[in-house]
Amino acid sequence: METIKAPRGTRDVLGGESWKWARVMDVTASTADDFGFREIMLPIFEHTELFSRGIGDTTDVVEKEMYTFTDRGGRSVTLRPELTASIMRSYLEHDMRRGPQPVKLWGWGPMFRYERPQKGRYRQFAQIDFETLGVPGPMADIEIIDLSMEIYRRLGLSNLQVVLNSVGCPKCRPAYREVLKKYFASGFDSLCDTCKSRFDRNPLRILDCKNDACRQITESAPAVTDSLCDECGAHFKAVMRGLENLGADIKLDNRLVRGLDYYTKTAYEILSGDLGAQNAVCGGGRYDNLAESIGGPHVPGVGFASGIERIVITMEAQGAYMGKEPAPFIYVVTSGGGAENEAVSLAHDLRSRGVSADLDFMGRSMKAQMKTASQANARFVCILGEDEISAGTVTVKDMSAGTQETAPRAAAIEKIEKNVSRKEELR
Repeated sequence: METIKAPRGTRDVLGGESWKWARVMDVTASTADDFGFREIMLPIFEHTELFSRGIGDTTDVVEKEMYTFTDRGGRSVTLRPELTASIMRSYLEHDMRRGPQPVKLWGWGPMFRYERPQKGRYRQFAQIDFETLGVPGPMADIEIIDLSMEIYRRLGLSNLQVVLNSVGCPKCRPAYREVLKKYFASGFDSLCDTCKSRFDRNPLRILDCKNDACRQITESAPAVTDSLCDECGAHFKAVMRGLENLGADIKLDNRLVRGLDYYTKTAYEILSGDLGAQNAVCGGGRYDNLAESIGGPHVPGVGFASGIERIVITMEAQGAYMGKEPAPFIYVVTSGGGAENEAVSLAHDLRSRGVSADLDFMGRSMKAQMKTASQANARFVCILGEDEISAGTVTVKDMSAGTQETAPRAAAIEKIEKNVSRKEELR
């Protein structure tokens, strides 16, 4: 019988890597606290119309990438491809607008998109997501972009650039649509089939196409910033000034419209020069009409999402500090028959005092256990042989110094506890 493997586009994050994710999440959570964001936990699947109406029917996500199925009750549900629409749905459903504004929320977890797997891009992937809801002004945009950069700064990333654009609003976008249609009409036959279908429905989506022929055509496309209304133009200038005041490295990109229809005004990505073609570490922007598209009142919002896989890959590429791989502070080694129960008891007492401890379960020789302790990078080894058990003592070996001493069990535990206070320094 053939062994079952993980589906294409998914991967197991094993113990040798998961601790790197833990560092990313620790830094993310502490940064969220410092910026006043509260964590929210949401369902992994939603009613399909949340995404089809919220994200937009002409987007690649809705047209090609969603995992949608009919449940046993005949309802169409979709595994979430992103988190912004779900956070807005929760904001509306729980009437958060009745409380103080803005509401600043963040979440994380698995997302699902059926797309071609490649480095840093999977069909099931994990994202962190931050959203500021209920405030229309550019200060919120500046804070969101600064927050994303601050997470990466604390993670030790460098060589990052903020790529910025404005996609206008419902007041100025119709005029820009007509300008784009006029421009694309001359090269219509050279567009890919998908972009041809978008020509009438949503020509802005053509700017987001990754087809080489379409990219060549869009290089000289009219800039949306030339068609902005006074409100959008002032908003965009304020965002740029705010980011420049913070010392951000900014690049303007007229083709940056992001892949989701709910964006208005600010659109941005943060790029890394160390990721090759898939160089976006995060992306986001403002979405002032998302709430109305899913049946709610007008609620302005701005946010970003960042893939954890991408963050870890960037950290590895740049040699950023990722913390230390978890290891037992103590490894309990037994020598001689009848010591197993004592080993379990000692490990129990150490763990109950907040000391990480591990021990052998395989009945291996003392030499093999010492080798395992070394491979596990244990800081100390507690040896329990027949002599130690009969005398009520423990032999403690410092694995880095190579020294060891024997002491009564209580005294040995007390000394180990004192060393734990220097655990991070020693590791």
